[in-house]
Amino acid sequence: QPPPAQPSRARPTAVSRIIHSRSFFERSDMPSPQPSLMAVDTLLQRAERILERLEDLLPQRLCAPDWSASSAFCYRRRGASVWLEPVRHLSTLKPQQLLEVGPQKDRLWANTAQFVAGKPANNVLLTGARGTGKSSLVKACLNEFSGQGLRMIEVEKTDLVDLPFITDLISQRHERFIVFCDDLGFDEGEAGYRVLKSTLDGSLHQCADNLLVYATSNRRHLLVERMSDNLGMLHRDGEIHPGETVEEKNSLSERFGLWLSFYPFTQDEYLHIVSQWLTHYGVHETLMETARQQALIWALERGSRSGRVAYQFAKDFSARGPL
Repeated sequence: QPPPAQPSRARPTAVSRIIHSRSFFERSDMPSPQPSLMAVDTLLQRAERILERLEDLLPQRLCAPDWSASSAFCYRRRGASVWLEPVRHLSTLKPQQLLEVGPQKDRLWANTAQFVAGKPANNVLLTGARGTGKSSLVKACLNEFSGQGLRMIEVEKTDLVDLPFITDLISQRHERFIVFCDDLGFDEGEAGYRVLKSTLDGSLHQCADNLLVYATSNRRHLLVERMSDNLGMLHRDGEIHPGETVEEKNSLSERFGLWLSFYPFTQDEYLHIVSQWLTHYGVHETLMETARQQALIWALERGSRSGRVAYQFAKDFSARGPL
């Protein structure tokens, strides 16, 4: 007669072997377990440090800042970490300090007033000659309407890929937000181009009602234009029809409902701005004529009669006096 069957024993797992080994070392009749236990603890500590470093490399969720800290915020990125940093020292530009841009200022003010009042308003693209007050006008706009609940978030064009996350963050806030992108322009293949295009118009994800995009650029068509783009143009009955490449490059700027164009200043307009800034810096009226002559030379050396050049001259003249 065969012997009775012995009960089968399950093969010990790795975890059970570790538990068995620790309990084995913890028996009072065995030598001190300290060397083995210290090795396990060291291994666990190293694993924790590695996990902490890996967490720094993983994308972080955008968290709400202290909205009461400022009326303007900058979107910052360092590695995988992103956050909204309050702007501690805001520009002090006032609307009355910006001359020779009256029509552009009136249209921007009207659009922003509609926005802060909860009425329909358009995204704005400010384009044109450099130094003519595009960015300054947006800064002055924030100073004018911040008391009515306007807030501004400045975003670099390389970070526009994260615009949907910003939209989700502020969508439930009661304030009105303007996402401001200065000197906007894209090279072919940049990811931010398509994200901005979809966010403005064309995405299933509707843009928040309390958010607009204000952007400045030296060119109206925000993508680089090449001579080869014209090869796709069609000629029909003497008319020229843009090809698909040109249409695609124009499609982003067309999603801005309001276009504001800025043009180079004439000599009289330039001197008017110079006089305004000289007065601002306390230059006496008796020195104005001398200052105007030197301002023309200053502009000639710089190759530009812009508001920025006028402002820079006024600072220099008010500090050193006439030559």
